[in-house]
Amino acid sequence: MTDVTSPATLHEAQAAPFLWSNTSMSAWGIKRLCAIALLCLAMATPQVSAKEAKPKRCLTECKARFGIVSAFGEEATILLAETTNKREYKINGNIFTTGKLRGNSVVIVLSGISTVNATMITQLLIDHFNVHHLLLSGIAGGINPNNKIGDVVVPSQWASPLEVYWHGNSNVPSPCGTPGDLLCLGLKLAQVTSTPNSAYQVPLPNGAVSTGLFMRDTFVRNNSNFPNGEYKFDYKVDPEMLAVAQSVKPQLDRCGAKNPSLCVSGQPVVRIGGRGVSGPVFLANPDYRNYLFKTIQAVSIDMETTAFAHVAYANEIPFIAFRSLSDLAGGNDFTDVGAFFGSGLAEGNESKFTLGFLDAWAKKYPETNE
Repeated sequence: MTDVTSPATLHEAQAAPFLWSNTSMSAWGIKRLCAIALLCLAMATPQVSAKEAKPKRCLTECKARFGIVSAFGEEATILLAETTNKREYKINGNIFTTGKLRGNSVVIVLSGISTVNATMITQLLIDHFNVHHLLLSGIAGGINPNNKIGDVVVPSQWASPLEVYWHGNSNVPSPCGTPGDLLCLGLKLAQVTSTPNSAYQVPLPNGAVSTGLFMRDTFVRNNSNFPNGEYKFDYKVDPEMLAVAQSVKPQLDRCGAKNPSLCVSGQPVVRIGGRGVSGPVFLANPDYRNYLFKTIQAVSIDMETTAFAHVAYANEIPFIAFRSLSDLAGGNDFTDVGAFFGSGLAEGNESKFTLGFLDAWAKKYPETNE
């Protein structure tokens, strides 16, 4: 049989009106006309260009899932132990585990410590799986001196104060002609106070010395703010996720699972709200910790969450993060800090809170698990 796209068939199509007779058309003729009609319809249908086609959101598996990221091995281990129907995927040398956790279809991955690892792994997670919400569960250093080791903090926003303009002195920089104007460089000073933040001052016996470090906003572009993008200091967590987190009331531990004889004196609690911060440093400087608390009222610091939040915002995926405090960042008693850091107390409490949140989420929003 001649192919319907051949010149001969197209020639027959021109003569098709003359194929009819006073009697019923043969089955062969009906099939031929149907084929010709389909060809004409296909030729008339507008074609979608590659640019107009919607990109695929899942390179590996397309089941709708809650994406969970942890930075430190012990943080993820507890969650993975609770996960059922597990299946592992190796992507770029990283293990992504899918399964069911407290009524939620999830995919869990260990990012590794640092902002760059958190950025890379979060984007891989989004590209390879159909993630409808993102959650980061981990441990952190405390900034607010009123918070204690073992507490779980759930900040309402996340920032990167170590995204900076490094000036030569404490004067507000003016590379573009006006004090505080950096737009000619494609940069913008943070405006989290009424004026551009004064540079961090290092206290010394003979007086403070300016570091020249001025906090900046970070540029981010997504589908909603395209093409101009925007500058952001804070990435706000999803309000629905925050509301569910406020309902979670776990009984937190006072003693670490790895060393039950090592206990904190007060009962750890959950603290909702405030500003969490992240940066490419392990902060062991009490003076800079105090600067962060006094200047931007930070409650905790880690090396991953704001990078994770930036990627979530760029991909327009709702997110939240939970951090249990393993130490007071730059605390003076490093013996206790080291002991509690490895005691299992912080990761145990953040895992309890995360599991409680997932229980509450599955009950309130069961449709996201279908």
